[in-house]
Amino acid sequence: MHKLTAEKRKELRNLAERPDSDIDLTDIPEIREIPSDAVIGKFYRPKKATVTIRLDADVVAWLKAAGEGYQTRINAYLRQLMRQSR
Repeated sequence: MHKLTAEKRKELRNLAERPDSDIDLTDIPEIREIPSDAVIGKFYRPKKATVTIRLDADVVAWLKAAGEGYQTRINAYLRQLMRQSR
C-alpha cells in the first residue's frame, strides 16, 4: 500500500472534521434490503489464539480426509455451535 502524501493526509483530516450533516447523500440510493448475493463479514478477521487441543485420532482423520484447511473447518464448526448455543 502506498503512503499518503502530506496533502492527502490533510485533505482526509479536513473531511473527517466535517459534520455528517455536510455530506450530500442525494445521489446514493437508500438500501431497503440486503441483496441476495451480498457477502456479510467477508473482510472480518477476528484475532486468532494458538491453542493445544487433544482430539480422538478418528476425528482428526475425518477432518483431514476432506482436504486442506481442517483447522479452519474445526473453527467453523465450533463457531456454528457457539452461535446455536446463544
